[in-house]
Amino acid sequence: MNSIKVYAFVGPSGTGKSYRAQMVASENNINFIIDDGLLIKDNEVVAGTSAKKAPTKIETVRHALFLNAKEKKEIQDVIKKLKPEGILILGTSDGMVEKIAQNLELPKIEKIIYINDVATEEEMEKARRIRTTEGKHVIPVPTFEIKKDFSGYMLDPLQIFKTKGKGNTPYIAEKSIIRPTFSYMGNFTISDNVFKQIIQCIAQKNDAIYRIARIRVQKNEEGPELYVEAILNYGYNIVNELQNFKIKVKKEVERLTSMNVKNVEILAKGLNVPNSNIKKDN
Repeated sequence: MNSIKVYAFVGPSGTGKSYRAQMVASENNINFIIDDGLLIKDNEVVAGTSAKKAPTKIETVRHALFLNAKEKKEIQDVIKKLKPEGILILGTSDGMVEKIAQNLELPKIEKIIYINDVATEEEMEKARRIRTTEGKHVIPVPTFEIKKDFSGYMLDPLQIFKTKGKGNTPYIAEKSIIRPTFSYMGNFTISDNVFKQIIQCIAQKNDAIYRIARIRVQKNEEGPELYVEAILNYGYNIVNELQNFKIKVKKEVERLTSMNVKNVEILAKGLNVPNSNIKKDN
């Protein structure tokens, strides 16, 4: 790893480093970024987990510095495998980025770029205000890259277009805005009943479904797993209707709760025959 060109991008917390990270990397012909525990190549997370998931600010710092041996080794192994020509390290101080480079056994930092080199005081103040009043943080990758890791967090895509970048060509990137659990605004939980009510509401609008017989919700770190047993009305294509219902459930639960739905399993448990008191169960 001694041949890697290591640059750093430094600025106080909440001043817009992650927002501008890809642009700074592009201008310096670098396509690997280390930011808050993540190793990012172009728009893809290739290793690590975000320090923004940590439950406290202290744990966030420890995670970002790669003080955990397992997390450190994961990043080092991927760097050795991918052999990047250059890496841009983000941090809040010269000491922090130097510590990250040292912990990952990277070469000495060649150049440090400061946030006030690329952002005006007004832009930095706006970023600080958003961080303070709304508790929002930016991760420099598209939302789909981190969706499963931030299930239940407030997560929104952010499209950026600037006429500035490598070779002065237009710079286009998608980033993600999140509100971490350690925000002073607090976190939130969603009860199983909320998932059940959403599914029931979707079923009521589906003519093929007579009623929902059972719903089971299993929660885990990547998001809930939903199991649904349904009684269908006679005369519909069961396979097609269940598949369409499954897609609708996943889409609506994710839209309404900000949760990443890990899996949806739909089972036809019975058949309702119109103008008959007979219900045929499986």
